[in-house]
Amino acid sequence: MQTIVKENYLISGFFVFFLIHASQTGIGMLQFQRMAIYGAEQDSWLAVLFTGISLHLVLWMMYQMLRNPSKDVIEVHQFCFGKYMGNAASLLLIAYFFMTALTVLRVYIHVLQVWIFPSLQTWELSLIFIGILSYLVTGGFRALTGFCFFSVILSTLLMAAFYFPLEYGQLHHLLPVFNHSLSDLLLSAQSSSIIFLGFETLLLYFPFLRTPQESMKWAHLGLLFSTLKYAVLLVITLLYFSQGHLIHSLWPTLEMAKIIEIQFLERFELLFIFSWFMIIIPTVCMPLWCCTRILKRVCRIKPSWSLVILMTCLMVASILVQDQLEVDFLGNFSSVTGLYFVYVYIPLLFIFYKIIERIKLRRNHL
Repeated sequence: MQTIVKENYLISGFFVFFLIHASQTGIGMLQFQRMAIYGAEQDSWLAVLFTGISLHLVLWMMYQMLRNPSKDVIEVHQFCFGKYMGNAASLLLIAYFFMTALTVLRVYIHVLQVWIFPSLQTWELSLIFIGILSYLVTGGFRALTGFCFFSVILSTLLMAAFYFPLEYGQLHHLLPVFNHSLSDLLLSAQSSSIIFLGFETLLLYFPFLRTPQESMKWAHLGLLFSTLKYAVLLVITLLYFSQGHLIHSLWPTLEMAKIIEIQFLERFELLFIFSWFMIIIPTVCMPLWCCTRILKRVCRIKPSWSLVILMTCLMVASILVQDQLEVDFLGNFSSVTGLYFVYVYIPLLFIFYKIIERIKLRRNHL
């Protein structure tokens, strides 16, 4: 059982670092701090570290299922549930990945409407982005890997700008330390879990890795880098904002960016927002690529055709989500769905896969 991918489509295992990290650096980075403080408050940075560390176990489970021989989640489903039930389970993943892409795109459009273009309609911005995203997804997996590389570089460079808010930080905002129970930390971890979603696209692109075994260390390093980056940003935010201010701030990262002053640029946050489009490209395009990959493998639909259908549905769905309440509902729903997918479905699938594998091995030895 092995998915054969042509040599010219394969990538080095080193690039998994960028694929993992870029998939987790999306629109949630602009607002996760407000959600993270529910429960653990000034200790919420510990909850972020706890969440990131726990995901290393989930990532390990994914590698155990997908390697030896190299395969994707479609073949794992077929191995566990049979051809027809397995394909049905794979088709359900299309809805999950589509919702992920929709959430990122719609929230980013909302940011543009609030901060820069209040007079522009949703359909106008959606039409522009749909054209750009369609072109990028058409480029294929290797092209998207390149965008992941530049996304990580750009997001890391932008992080350096938060040295300026740090100058205005108050250390007493972090005190007292370790003052919350485990249940409080778990509540914060659940509220901010959306920032770590996205790495599950590995379930589809795993056969495209030239050295799957070597890529495992890079995948864990990418996840570790994401965890540390979010923890550092959250600590800076907690130092800068009081909790009473932070809980009423819709976009804490952008509010911190507003105080940054550059001689040749009056409003740094505008540059920050426009640059962020390059950063969210992987978090929209990779899930859409996964949808086309599933449709190609299960339904034998060409990616060029399936992409037209997906982009049409994406534009219609983004237009239907109208105001702030609906955008927040979409984000919360995606967060809860992703939480169950990562922490419930993947572990259960791993356990079931290992049971079926052991049963089949025993039958072969009889």
